[in-house]
Amino acid sequence: MTATAADTGFIHVFEPGSDAARKPLLLLHGTGGDERDLLSLGRTVAPGASLLSPRGKVLEGAAPRFFRRLAEGVFDEADLIRRTHELADFIEEARSRHGLPAPIALGFSNGANIAASLLLLRPEALAGAALLRAMPPFRQPLRVDLAGKPVLLLSGLLDPIVPAAGAEALAQTLAADGATVEHRSLPASHGLTQADIGLLKDWLARV
Repeated sequence: MTATAADTGFIHVFEPGSDAARKPLLLLHGTGGDERDLLSLGRTVAPGASLLSPRGKVLEGAAPRFFRRLAEGVFDEADLIRRTHELADFIEEARSRHGLPAPIALGFSNGANIAASLLLLRPEALAGAALLRAMPPFRQPLRVDLAGKPVLLLSGLLDPIVPAAGAEALAQTLAADGATVEHRSLPASHGLTQADIGLLKDWLARV
């Protein structure tokens, strides 16, 4: 079902799950996506899970995003911090409304970057995160307690947007904060591949 922005602050879709053993997924789209972009992916990789999928509230031209950027790969960190707390508050409200446990974030590109920011600023909001084509959200790594929190990073060796060193730096930051990080670099560009889907489905089944 779809809720309006007036209900929660975010236009979003919530699909209740049929498998109570599965943690819900928080689906976070990339630049230019919307609340429906990742629904089919969520159903594929986590059948039976509840799906919570908000639309980013920032517009870059006509393209929705979750936070502002100053240039390609250069984030407006003040806006990112504000939007991260806003998204965490939305998750808390949605959990209360629908009776959900903390979700696992499944984010792609811009959505993966704000999911990483959620881990670093509001770690209690998430049970874990799958970060697809993510880069470090902050110039200076943050120290938080992520002890035992599962994180999957899937990066592309041919990605023109996210340098390999950036993905590795994010993996190291999260691991240093105690997260259980699995980082896989694929022979892929910025877009997702069947290999991403297979790895994601396997990881979600294990966590």
